[in-house]
This record gives sequence, structure tokens and C-alpha cells, in this order.
Amino acid sequence: MPTSHGPRRARIAFSDSAAKQLEDITTEAELHAVDRALVVLSVDPDIGEPIPGDTAGPQLRQYTDEVEAVRILYFVTALRTVVVVAYIEV
Repeated sequence: MPTSHGPRRARIAFSDSAAKQLEDITTEAELHAVDRALVVLSVDPDIGEPIPGDTAGPQLRQYTDEVEAVRILYFVTALRTVVVVAYIEV
């Protein structure tokens, strides 16, 4: 019997500044909030709202989780397999 897997998740990568922001998170509650938002983005990279701007590069998007009070700016690679996080706000 074949196993049924859910949709494939995108891999999460961080810009240097986002990685630094992640390192600076000190409370477990904030870390949990960011982790939850990153899982949402990995499952559905298109969930965020496009940020108006230059169309020359990848479309910058914004995801805000009102419950966890997290905002993430990111873009998705052309094959939709990697979400690159540019900015994290907790």
C-alpha cells in the first residue's frame, strides 16, 4: 500500500541579517513564535502579501502572524522550493 505524503515543504534559508536577528532572539516564547511562522511559510510560501516595489528581482513578500506577533519579509525562489527570509520582527 503506497504511503500518502502531504505536499512537499519548501526549505527555509536566511539572509545574513535575518540569521543575526534569529541569533538575537532570547526568549523561548519568541523563538516558538518565529518557528511557527516559518513552518507556515514552508508549507505555503504564497501565503504572505506581495510588497510593492521593483519587479526586476524576486517578489518580496510579507507574512504577519497576528496571534504570535511575528512579521517576516521573504522571497521565494523560482522553483518554489526555497523560502529566503530577509527580515524577522518579533
